[in-house]
Amino acid sequence: MQDEDIALNSVLGLELNRVFFAVHQTANKQKIIEFAREVLKSERAELTESLLPEGPAS
Repeated sequence: MQDEDIALNSVLGLELNRVFFAVHQTANKQKIIEFAREVLKSERAELTESLLPEGPAS
């Protein structure tokens, strides 16, 4: 599953890169950057939550 996630992230990163360079307006590029940051932030939060132990330690 982790290999699939890495492959999907690579494909999504490449596609985001392609779109970014296809866009010519600076304002739209800023929107793409902000969107990518929000996605990364939520992904990191989900990863952190999944790594934290469930409930208090006994």
